[in-house]
Amino acid sequence: MKIALVHEFLNQYGGAERVLENFLEIWPEAETYVLLYDKKKTEGRFEKYKKRISYLNNFPFVRSHYKLLLPLMPKAIESFDFDCFDLVISDSSAFAKGIKTSKLHICYCHTPTRYLWTDEDYIDYQKYPKVLKFLGKNYLKKLKKWDYNAAQRPNFFIANSTNVQIRIKKFYNRDSVVIYPPIDANEFQPVGTKQDYFLAAGRLEPYKKTDLIIEAFNKLGWKLKILGTGSDLNRLKKLSGSNIEFLGYVPDKDLARYYSEAKALIFAAVEDAGIVPLEAQACATPVIAYRAGGSLETIKEGVTGEFFDEQSAESIVEKLKSFDASKYNPETIRENALQYDKNVFQKKIKGFVEEKYENRT
Repeated sequence: MKIALVHEFLNQYGGAERVLENFLEIWPEAETYVLLYDKKKTEGRFEKYKKRISYLNNFPFVRSHYKLLLPLMPKAIESFDFDCFDLVISDSSAFAKGIKTSKLHICYCHTPTRYLWTDEDYIDYQKYPKVLKFLGKNYLKKLKKWDYNAAQRPNFFIANSTNVQIRIKKFYNRDSVVIYPPIDANEFQPVGTKQDYFLAAGRLEPYKKTDLIIEAFNKLGWKLKILGTGSDLNRLKKLSGSNIEFLGYVPDKDLARYYSEAKALIFAAVEDAGIVPLEAQACATPVIAYRAGGSLETIKEGVTGEFFDEQSAESIVEKLKSFDASKYNPETIRENALQYDKNVFQKKIKGFVEEKYENRT
């Protein structure tokens, strides 16, 4: 069985890229098709694998302003040829599901394209001139039609959570099965002892709502460490008091220590599934999260974490004031995370793919 993998952008390293890594661990001989590739920003993790990279990667400004290439991406993803493969697996948050192929196509969907269906303010907080934002909003209306049609192309959908499964049905009218994304429980495990700080981690983008966490800790004056980089970094730094420390990019080998030492991870986003809260739990650290999205599926209230009910600084402050870290059992928290270990994920994915391939007509 000759397999092709399709992924949108290998110019960052986050949850979707970790899923792709797991696919490549299952099928190391697979060829990966991507719109964009940046060896440095992906830490060289994909350098050893076979790749086909689209012509968009040759544009001179692609490293710093790849979002300006948005109008060219549908045609670029449709230009890939899969005639020599038996099966194609797309790993999609936007364009990858839109490939054109007569081969069996299974889509692992992280979310229906966020800026088309669930994040209407996406264009507004991009750092581009008003004229480009105006043009962008008009283009998104056209892209939305393409995105719906593209979602009809895969033979099967896998959703990364029940939360996303509901969105796939709502926006694309497609059925799907749920297989949760993986964590590496060997890499993320308890190390060190608890320290006097709370933790926020992940991409620093507006939709992650890290500004609400900062506002809450400014009011409390408690210590907060923030891990990650993103387009919102400079704005968030300007909002922060002296009790808040930005640590930037932290490699996986050091992440476990920060997770393990924190009193709790604070998570304010409406996440699709949420790998960061699972990594924290694997390190035996409770999570305080907004009561929405994938967090509702992976956090057991009162057992592995707690929820605040409004996406606001006031709601976060109220929950933090009542939070008692001593009531949590570290072993119980980690045990919850183990059901999402990469070995479990890989077994489920491999079984699903092989079944659909064997039963193809």
